[in-house]
Amino acid sequence: MRTVTLPVAYMPLVDAAPLIVAREMGFDHAEGVSLDLRPAPSWSSLRDMLAFGHVDAAHLLSPVPVAMALGLGGIATPLSAVSVLSLNGNVIGVGTQLARRLTDQGYDFDFTDAAGAGAALAKAAGEVLVFGVPFPFSMHVELLRYWVAGTELASKQVEIRTVPPPLMAQALAGGEIDAFCVGEPWGSFAVDDNVGALLLPGKAIWTCAPEKVLAVRNDWAETEPHLLGSLMRAVWRAGRWLSNTDSRTTASEMLSRKTYLNVSPELIDRALMGDFTISARGEQRHVDGFVEFFDGAATFPWRSQAKWIAHQLAQRNGIDVSTAERQAARVFRSDLYRRELFGLGVETPGASEKLEGALPESTTVASTSGSLILAPNVFFDRRIFEPTG
Repeated sequence: MRTVTLPVAYMPLVDAAPLIVAREMGFDHAEGVSLDLRPAPSWSSLRDMLAFGHVDAAHLLSPVPVAMALGLGGIATPLSAVSVLSLNGNVIGVGTQLARRLTDQGYDFDFTDAAGAGAALAKAAGEVLVFGVPFPFSMHVELLRYWVAGTELASKQVEIRTVPPPLMAQALAGGEIDAFCVGEPWGSFAVDDNVGALLLPGKAIWTCAPEKVLAVRNDWAETEPHLLGSLMRAVWRAGRWLSNTDSRTTASEMLSRKTYLNVSPELIDRALMGDFTISARGEQRHVDGFVEFFDGAATFPWRSQAKWIAHQLAQRNGIDVSTAERQAARVFRSDLYRRELFGLGVETPGASEKLEGALPESTTVASTSGSLILAPNVFFDRRIFEPTG
């Protein structure tokens, strides 16, 4: 069957897996397209590749299209997040000096207690604490700021600097940053390079954080609806394949190849399995569902997720919150998701918004053809975000 080539940009991260799997497993060809995956050296270059038409779609940080809709970041090309590629998948880590101080004060590196980790780090750190993050408009920044504001770290002067993910360990070793929040495998890379230790998974701050989205330009979505649908279906099939535990070893080997992440399969397997080595001493921690590509309606682009992101950005940038939330709701395209995946019989929620942080356990909700089980959705401080109308 003849296929149409679609150029798609991505960053070399574990959560690019749905795009890589769609290509390697042939889910793209089954939908009549061929994904031409193009790695980007930084998130700014990836954003520009999409915004200026060098690629048709991208593996993108979820806050980027929202920030662009709010007029932040200097580029105003209208983008749509047509599906969520992954929930969670980030780690917070510290340099070896801070790790030693934490150990000396008796901290046990509890991977589930974000409040306790904040208190311990506040005690171990100096007056100024510098975090490295991959991009200013990212879930890394939003999780960090939310965590800092809700813990004893609020008493510290916290600085956030941009560092490309593959260079995070180098920046830590060079003393440019004290700590980091980054997507895997680059946190584990810092551990294996003996320059850092892992403190928390991002999931400990918000259990259902939309980390990456499949983003396209609005004009492309309008003029190429058939290609958009083919792309979305191929990626959805890849996420479903990744949800099978038996697929993870194969996925790790795929992603590890030189053409993609160019790291050992074992590093990738840690993220996919949720089994982490957190320090050079070999300490182990397990995180159920560390990164999620499918289950619990993980790929549905909830407008309330976009509104949460917009709420945080608006408060920090002096933008009217209600206006920002309305603009953000138009970015996460639950309407396109329902339209393009309808033919696959995909169960989609009956609503397009929900209370974020209000599900302490798995919950059954109404769906298009019956019911759907949503994953637990809570913030570490148990706050609930109710989006504006």
